[in-house]
Amino acid sequence: MSNIDFIREETAANIGNFMVGRLLPFRQKRSIGPFVFIDHMGPACLADHENLDVGPHPHIGLSTLTYLFEGSIFHRDSIGTAMEITPGAVNWMTAGKGVVHSERTPEYLRSKDKFLHGLQIWVALPKELEFMEPEFHHIEANAIPSWEEDSVSYKVIAGNILGYESPVPVYSPLFMIEIKTGNEARTIDLKDKLFGESGLYILQGEIKSNGHIYGEKQILITLDAHLCSFEMQPNTSVYIFGGEPFPEERFIYWNFVATDRAIIEEAKLKWQHHQFDKVPGDDGYVPLP
Repeated sequence: MSNIDFIREETAANIGNFMVGRLLPFRQKRSIGPFVFIDHMGPACLADHENLDVGPHPHIGLSTLTYLFEGSIFHRDSIGTAMEITPGAVNWMTAGKGVVHSERTPEYLRSKDKFLHGLQIWVALPKELEFMEPEFHHIEANAIPSWEEDSVSYKVIAGNILGYESPVPVYSPLFMIEIKTGNEARTIDLKDKLFGESGLYILQGEIKSNGHIYGEKQILITLDAHLCSFEMQPNTSVYIFGGEPFPEERFIYWNFVATDRAIIEEAKLKWQHHQFDKVPGDDGYVPLP
């Protein structure tokens, strides 16, 4: 990547009773294309008395993308969805004007030792869609476009890129790609194949670019994605995401994303007064921070 504008290490953050590595946002960069928030969950070994329990909480103005490497999460939302997500599948929830959801360890795993590892991502909605009706889509792992080329494995998790289109129903031009090498180093040349801004997250292994070596838990950000080229070392996994940034600024408070601070203030009051729809089967409540 000859035009790296930012290099960032993930930082620890607490999401209730579970520590994550926060990749985005940070002070110098609030978004990458339409992506406004990325958490790296785990890898964590949870004992038989430890479980993921993120109780019902609200969202507005965004879509959430959950992608697991290991483990399982049970999702419930105020639309009536009750869905378990397992590795390789995608949960895509679009909040629009407002949705409430919870994320918990499934009942059948709660008294067992288990692993949890994955990515939690927020994608802002275009201004004209930030008040759309909420939606939920689950895409099974075998529906995600995947292929192998020159001993390198690729997946298009979201978006339309490299000649493949993910079935995840995105609302703006974006991409999220998984690339993995085997036992040999490989040069990855994506010049003129990406667009907008892009971020490259190294989950495992190392990459080389312009004589520099970058390792695990680093995110490299470029404001001009079409110049993307780098060398991946053996047994390396990276995730590249980005797309066209929106013309308007996005404001974020807690789980709310909006083009106007007044929209967020209204959502805060609505949550405090218990005016969002409830989550069937989960009567928890996460207070406004």
